[in-house]
Amino acid sequence: MTRRATGGHLVGAVTVLALAGAVVLVGLWHLTQGTSDLGVIDLLRHLAGLPGPERAVGVAEVLVASRLPRLAAGIAVGIALGAAGALLQSISRNPLASPDTLAVTAGSYFAITAVAALGLTVPLWASGGVAFVGGLAAAALVLAIAGGAGSSTTRLILAGSAVAMALQAGTSMLLILFEAETTGLYAWGSGSLSQLNLDASLRALPVIALCLLGALLLSRRLDVLGLGDDAASSLGIPVAATRALAVLCAVLLTAVSVTVAGPLAFVGLGAPVLARLLGGLVGTVNRHRLLIPVSGLLGALIVLLADAGMRALLTPQGAAAIPTGIPTALLGAVMIVLLARRLRDSGPAAQPPQARIGPRSRRRVLLVLAVLTVLVTAVVVLGLLAGSLWLRTGDLLLWARGAAPELIARALTDRVPRVGAAVIAGAALALAGTAVQTTVRNPLAEPGLLGITAGAGLGAAGVVTLLGGSRPLMVLCAVAVGVATFALISLLAWRGGLAPERFVLVGIGTGYAMSALTTFLLLSANPFDTPKILTWLSGTTYGRSLADVTPVLIALVLIAPALLALHRELDLLAIDEDSPRVLGVRLERTRFAVMGLAAVLASFSVVAVGVVGFVGLVAPHLARALVGGRHLRVIPVAMLLGGALVGLADALGRSLIAPAQVPAGLMVALLGAPYFVWLLWRSRA
Repeated sequence: MTRRATGGHLVGAVTVLALAGAVVLVGLWHLTQGTSDLGVIDLLRHLAGLPGPERAVGVAEVLVASRLPRLAAGIAVGIALGAAGALLQSISRNPLASPDTLAVTAGSYFAITAVAALGLTVPLWASGGVAFVGGLAAAALVLAIAGGAGSSTTRLILAGSAVAMALQAGTSMLLILFEAETTGLYAWGSGSLSQLNLDASLRALPVIALCLLGALLLSRRLDVLGLGDDAASSLGIPVAATRALAVLCAVLLTAVSVTVAGPLAFVGLGAPVLARLLGGLVGTVNRHRLLIPVSGLLGALIVLLADAGMRALLTPQGAAAIPTGIPTALLGAVMIVLLARRLRDSGPAAQPPQARIGPRSRRRVLLVLAVLTVLVTAVVVLGLLAGSLWLRTGDLLLWARGAAPELIARALTDRVPRVGAAVIAGAALALAGTAVQTTVRNPLAEPGLLGITAGAGLGAAGVVTLLGGSRPLMVLCAVAVGVATFALISLLAWRGGLAPERFVLVGIGTGYAMSALTTFLLLSANPFDTPKILTWLSGTTYGRSLADVTPVLIALVLIAPALLALHRELDLLAIDEDSPRVLGVRLERTRFAVMGLAAVLASFSVVAVGVVGFVGLVAPHLARALVGGRHLRVIPVAMLLGGALVGLADALGRSLIAPAQVPAGLMVALLGAPYFVWLLWRSRA
């Protein structure tokens, strides 16, 4: 046994040394990538102290001012994120946990952006503390509302993704409202290794070293914790304290990486997964004293390969404006999809109290419909009156008769299509969310979380950035790419059937990939178009015309009756897998048809109001709380609620800080996020 243990330790040490050597080799290749005309020969001559041609005279300056800082940042951030991901996956016993999926990165980014927007001057060493507080608060919120670190894979990732969506919405609002104060933070927010000097990396290294030392001191506890909470407690391991210390180390490592290079996506997911796959070949790597450093080294390899590979592929000049976080995000999205295809979920998300409400009386349903109809009418009137120029109801009558003054007529001509787009798209998103939640039987799902709207947004952004922004072509591409995204998710999630939990996780991974590609298009396009496209992707009705509203209205008029006709099948789909089959429902065909209709609705809504989240999540829950779970009642109520929510968000966004405007999608996030947090809290297992 001693000889075998010694051999295992030797193989583990060789593995770590081999990975360190790989980091050195890739680092040397990384040093040869840059915008200056210096190649491998010039660098080797300089390192060897040999004289070279005149152009090599500036080699030292290039190395010190540009390439070494970028290399040092890549290694530091990769090690930090890899180790942080390993810790989070271990304490949650969940291979999909990472700083990104648990919203730690989003929380750190939001905190730094908020400080910049408020104009607070924070020294570099203190910015790490700001990021730490934001990341810790986000992680604590996700773990609390998901029901603890040991909650199911689907539930934990949904909770983290939704909280991250809310934080990203808040960050986008700050970037739009405080454009001057937050200049450069959008590109940095996708993860950038660009550095002015070595200072940031040198300040980060002691913190990273201390956190790694602390994590290694916890390694034996973490090994035992992998046996389960009960077994660990019986062996004298303080479970709660171990988890708390590991989370603190992981959050601090993430905060340091965000401070140095921005939110570099999914390194914390991919590196530990690769380390555990390596552990299948080298058993000792599965022990945390090796798993943590191996994950860190693999994280550094991922970052350096992504950065150097992108510069080699696009040329250094072409890759200069593209953050390193984009290729790492694509890698992470692939990881999520591959893992989701292999994972078995530990159980469905707990149903919230609203889903268990019994049937309501017919009189109550009619009363609710009447009240909501009045509410939608009031929201429409408010939307027509509100803005930088407040109107009166008499102005509406004058405009309807064609007798309004020119200023009023111009204002209403602009507002009518905006209000129509908000209300109709809100109804479409609510209907799509109802269909999605029922089909996947997950009360926390919605088109925005499943990547459908991200796919539609990619199609529309592609037209704007590559083809000049033709409106009919944008509509066509948004719908086509949105539906194609749904088809891709279905294909990837299909394994003898369309399992709801697997569909959700594959959708989240695909959505991350679509968002990364959209960011790539934004940053590679004309920089003067970036604020306009970012605003549109945040969800806005600005500049809409009746031609933008018509496609959504037609889709809603055609699809709503079709889903109402399927109300009995939807009621059965919401129960379980067996009841529909027993009663003669063709489960897979019905599920695919319903999800396809939801994808079409969500895609059309993107054309009208951009990418708006939370509507498809909040409206169906409120509808079930008001009228029960029968879809013949839920569908019209959810549509009215969705229209009222987006219409109100649009009116508030145009009037609260007039003449400046807040995109409707961000206002929806601000209105929907508190309800969503409460919903998740109430629905804990």
